[in-house]
Amino acid sequence: MGRLKDALRMFGKPEEPTKSSFEGLTEDELEAHLRINHYGNFRLTDAVRPSYDLQVVPEQGYRHDAYVDEESRCRTPALMAAVTRRELFEVFMHLLDPLGKTADVVLETSHEWPSDGHQDLYREHIDMPVLRSILGEYEELLTEDGCTGIAIINPSIPEEVQFDEHKLLIVYGEELARYEKILDAHRVPCRNRIKFITEAEHIHSSSESYLEQFRELRARLGMDDY
Repeated sequence: MGRLKDALRMFGKPEEPTKSSFEGLTEDELEAHLRINHYGNFRLTDAVRPSYDLQVVPEQGYRHDAYVDEESRCRTPALMAAVTRRELFEVFMHLLDPLGKTADVVLETSHEWPSDGHQDLYREHIDMPVLRSILGEYEELLTEDGCTGIAIINPSIPEEVQFDEHKLLIVYGEELARYEKILDAHRVPCRNRIKFITEAEHIHSSSESYLEQFRELRARLGMDDY
């Protein structure tokens, strides 16, 4: 099972029954499930696995969504996308193109945190070429670690591209046509009925090695106060 055995965290929607699909599995059955890294043509990274009973079967595609602020009730349009492992990081990097020459960065971590919590670390105003170079050095961490996520923001537009812990790509902003074109160019189809792995029970994985890489990335981004 390799890295997947180092650290596993189970997540489910709060309204779901407490009984888990992993309950009562033997170690061999669990390891066999965790070794499955593709469903049809869709290949997962090591970061996350679906429920044992496949409440959601991972597939490639994106849908139109929205973020609603709990206090103001303001609605921000969003695109949510699942992209197969081979294309994932490349699509993420291309989605940064419309953000401009400088951006703010939010690094999300659930390393050393309870399963229901995480911490966000901030870095304002970084040149995009510098940021792209740093992100390229940590492609494996960002792609394979189930406890690391990142968001790149241009607050002056405002627009945001998020590469979250589940390895979903999420774009927020009022004008999303440019991002849709990028997804379409990479043959990520629009499927507004698609369900994502976050919408059912699932497992995250990480390792001590990824924790060390995360600390390095944090330092490279100037977030040493964590």
